Amino acid sequence: MDWREGIRMAVRAITGHRLRSALTVVGIVIGIATVVAFASFGASVQTDVVGEFQSTSASEVYIASGGGFLSGSGPPGAGTGFTRPVVTTHDLEQIEAIDGTRAVIPRGSVSVSALRYANDTVSIDGLTATTANAFAESIVEGRAFESGDNEIVLNEIAAEQFEPNVTVGSTIERVGEEPTSFTVVGITTGARGGLTAFGPPGPEFYVPVDPHYRTVQESPTLGIDQRAYSQVTIVVDAGRVSAVRDAIETYMQTESDAIQLLGTDGEVTVQSTEDVVGGIEAVLQDITRLITGIGVLALVVGAFGIANIMLVSVTERTNEIGIMKSMGATNREIIGLFLAESVLLGSAGAAIGIPLGLGVGYVGATYAAVGFTIPLDWVTIAIVMGISIGIVAGLYPAWRAARVDPIEALRYE
Repeated sequence: MDWREGIRMAVRAITGHRLRSALTVVGIVIGIATVVAFASFGASVQTDVVGEFQSTSASEVYIASGGGFLSGSGPPGAGTGFTRPVVTTHDLEQIEAIDGTRAVIPRGSVSVSALRYANDTVSIDGLTATTANAFAESIVEGRAFESGDNEIVLNEIAAEQFEPNVTVGSTIERVGEEPTSFTVVGITTGARGGLTAFGPPGPEFYVPVDPHYRTVQESPTLGIDQRAYSQVTIVVDAGRVSAVRDAIETYMQTESDAIQLLGTDGEVTVQSTEDVVGGIEAVLQDITRLITGIGVLALVVGAFGIANIMLVSVTERTNEIGIMKSMGATNREIIGLFLAESVLLGSAGAAIGIPLGLGVGYVGATYAAVGFTIPLDWVTIAIVMGISIGIVAGLYPAWRAARVDPIEALRYE
């Protein structure tokens, strides 16, 4: 029997029971669509987060006192959760003196619950205190603030929080026990420093450390009160990130005020951009693998569905098998015929499930406001899984069909 004829017979057998075949394929479609959907969404988030991080945070080293970067421990520079403000001004001066360091950018939180502009009052999570070095080339309008002044820089999202929108030269008032007027001197796309939980960017309000940041600790080295921070970003010379990171880590773990203030119960984490990106990728990959496991379970269920329908097909076509054998069909040709049917069912599930999964992944990526990335490796895996499931699920029914005795089969009603 020619292989093309075998394929035509397999197609006729499948289309002869359209509803039954469709219900069998549904299990494969659900499994493959689930795998591809979560894989594509995970790849999209990973590409967007890692790409944005690398483009805006190249050649940087980060310090967090009392907790890691991927813990999502609160707003930037907050002294709550896992982080503690223990990196003193003395520590910043020592780090700045390390060869290869270009800028040291501390980041702290100023407790403010609301700001007023014109007749509009907006609730906020606090002001971010930092230095002018945090803005580099990210100012899109105006300039960076100057230390010692009541000046404020807003990101573009924050400027749009008020009605009417805030512009350079506007005056914003702090609402609360210490009313303060800030002059808006700049609008920025974002500031260097600070690592928070994943998610879309939110409104940020930046003020100079001097005079607005007042969290202090007594420096164990100098014996005087100094400003203290929980997060610090160090911009280093390109190509020297690893060496500078090692030097900073050695200082922070052995001589710094921070490690002395934390004692045995705390830790100071020092990571470079490469370290953080690697951690982000590892977390996202683990989440993607975990969720796609659900799709694999659906594929297992679909495989049993194919095996079941093929066994039913063998029983229904016992007489047909006997006729084919009596006309000279070999066991190998019978096996090939039934395997072709099961592989076609698995392939149909992959053909429908892959575009469906990509569509769901695209919708998820659009909703999360990240660029859509097609995971070619997972698409390839899905195709292989569809074909493999067809082969594995069809092996036993095909073997059973080949073992049918032609004499008994011809008698079968």
